[in-house]
Amino acid sequence: MSVRPAWEVRENEGATRWFEFRLAFADGARVDALAVVGGGCVCVEEVRAQPALSLDDLAVLADWIEEAVARACGAGPGPEGCGVQRRRARPAWPQGAEGRRLVAQEYRAAQRGGADPVLAVMGATGHSRRTSLRLIGQARDAGLLPPRRARR
Repeated sequence: MSVRPAWEVRENEGATRWFEFRLAFADGARVDALAVVGGGCVCVEEVRAQPALSLDDLAVLADWIEEAVARACGAGPGPEGCGVQRRRARPAWPQGAEGRRLVAQEYRAAQRGGADPVLAVMGATGHSRRTSLRLIGQARDAGLLPPRRARR
């Protein structure tokens, strides 16, 4: 298994960190995953496997990822690394109009502060970059954020 830090968002005294994982097997099977560590928990954000994994295999994968994150954080095996606790779900983020309003609020606050607004939304929601971009797009569609600037 290879583990690579992807990015980190710091807020106040805490930090949210993302890690990319790759498992490659001799028979050509491969598993790629993205996990986030923050708020005292490890959450698996995205998993891509070839061939597909069963639910039992996903449970085993989650254990491997949890141990690998602890090692990557310098704590050795065990759940103490990076403030990790075992099996806690991502904090609840409101759905619908309230969620879009909060995404827009986080996005604008980051812009005013000179920070990366996408990373700010990722840190606030605990979602992956892809999901955060989708939420930002929904806030734009609802008229809560201005349209994207055209790239030249």
